[in-house]
Amino acid sequence: MEENAGISLLHDGAPLLGFALVFVLLFRRLGLGATLGFLVAGAVVGPQVLGLVGDAEAKMGIAELGIALLLFLVGLELSPSRLWRMRRDIFGLGLLQVTICGLVLAALVWVATRFSPGAALALGLPLALSSTAQVLPLLQSAGRLRTDFGERAFAILLFQDLSIVPLITIVAAMSRNPADQNGPPGWQLALYTVLAVVGLILAGRFLLRPLFRLIGNLGEREMFVFAGLFAVIASAAVMEALGLSAALGAFIAGVMLADSPYRHELEADVEPFRAILLGLFFLAVGMALDLHAIAERPFFVAGMALALIAAKAGLIMALGLVFGMKRRQAFALGILLSQGGEFGFVLFAQAQRALLVEPQAASIFGAIVTLSMATTPFVMMATKRLRAEPAPSSEGLDAPRQDGSNAVVVGYGRFGQTVAQMLIGQGIPVTIVDTDVEMIQTAGDFGMKVYYGDGTRIDLLRQAGAADAELLLFCQDGDGLDTEKLEGLHHAFPDATIFVRAYDRRSVMKMKGAPIAGAVREVLESAIVMARRAMQAVGVDGSEIDKTEGEYRRRDYERLKIQRDTGDLYAARDSMFSQAGQAAAMLSDLERK
Repeated sequence: MEENAGISLLHDGAPLLGFALVFVLLFRRLGLGATLGFLVAGAVVGPQVLGLVGDAEAKMGIAELGIALLLFLVGLELSPSRLWRMRRDIFGLGLLQVTICGLVLAALVWVATRFSPGAALALGLPLALSSTAQVLPLLQSAGRLRTDFGERAFAILLFQDLSIVPLITIVAAMSRNPADQNGPPGWQLALYTVLAVVGLILAGRFLLRPLFRLIGNLGEREMFVFAGLFAVIASAAVMEALGLSAALGAFIAGVMLADSPYRHELEADVEPFRAILLGLFFLAVGMALDLHAIAERPFFVAGMALALIAAKAGLIMALGLVFGMKRRQAFALGILLSQGGEFGFVLFAQAQRALLVEPQAASIFGAIVTLSMATTPFVMMATKRLRAEPAPSSEGLDAPRQDGSNAVVVGYGRFGQTVAQMLIGQGIPVTIVDTDVEMIQTAGDFGMKVYYGDGTRIDLLRQAGAADAELLLFCQDGDGLDTEKLEGLHHAFPDATIFVRAYDRRSVMKMKGAPIAGAVREVLESAIVMARRAMQAVGVDGSEIDKTEGEYRRRDYERLKIQRDTGDLYAARDSMFSQAGQAAAMLSDLERK
């Protein structure tokens, strides 16, 4: 049996990954997004077209871990300071969007299908959710994620992700499945929920944080991957064992670690697993689509998809206007969030298990969500002129530069502390990354937030916001950065101005031709200051001190340039101020006399 299971895994895995690779690359190339590529690949490779892979339900069970990982990453975004700053948009605009759109779309489903009110709610409420996997890449590629518009869109998506758990609870409360009816009463479920949440929070503070601190001290990056996955799976398993939502457990695990210094490292380590499992989830959804049921009612599917897009766009635009957005921005927000979302598939499956809807209805509404997602790029292109702002004034041009003024500082030792604090003193938002656990803890005692992680890794820098940063400052000890690494960093973050702390002349020589704005030798300026003070102490005139400093800087710069060009540390050594040179100069003076 084990041998057959292994053969089955290989038999299913090869066509699934192969078709996913082809379709995702094709749909990415066409600008339609990876999600749609996975869905179409699943439908083609599934039992209703080519029949190469079957048992979609079993694969869905494994792939739902991708949903848990997604909610874990959402939880990591919820640091208390960010929640507080965005509270009005998250819990005001987001709550109204989900509630109003959900009820209106449920009414639309009831009118169009004459299903029972419970079935209409189970199908209509999920339609209020938009596609986080589709919208966030659109905002990032347009460079608008950190603007006011981007933060409004993110706030709505964030509340939509948070609303998954209560929506699942609503569907479970309306369940007609006897297995669900025999579950614990509501008050007991609520008590379990409170106790589980409190228990997970305590476990996070007194077990998980010390665990990550220990791993950080050991410097074992692989163990971070194990520990991150353990935190997600263990939290989800606890909630599922109590009859609650596994997704809620994963989300709480993320929130527990949102304000820890290990957040960016965890995001970078967990993200690949989230992407793979979420892709498998969409493949399984595509395999489960009942294409025959869709073919029987193509006009209904197309009409409901258009009605979904129009209703959500209009309602979200109206809410945006109420919350003070300009008309074009509100219209753009409505269009951007008008599609259905990936969590709709989860809730449709939940409604089917609760015996609220037939499998055929779940397939049809899954197709409606899929079609709405497929039309998003086309709708965005068609409305580009309507969404475009008028020719900006100088005031309008200044705002994006101010919103985007930020820096990522890698290394918070004696050098990085000065750099970061001076930037903060100028009002420039700074994200600081370091690998020294003791330094991170000490910095926290002084009110500085330093995140744990290897700041030379491109994936971690991207998690820390380097893609939107104007400054990328490498202030760590040592000489680990060379031209090749810096070229990779510049290629990954072309809009960021890069400065590097150099250990010595050899470090500067290793960075020959690197695409950086400057390399600063860590002790040069402080050594010059000490030399100036020493000359002052023995009575040297100020103008002579300035002259000596200027001459030293000129010689040093020219010698370093020659050393860097030739790769020879001993090049132009005759230009140095040296004792031998000083003796020769004194002898020359005596001869002239």
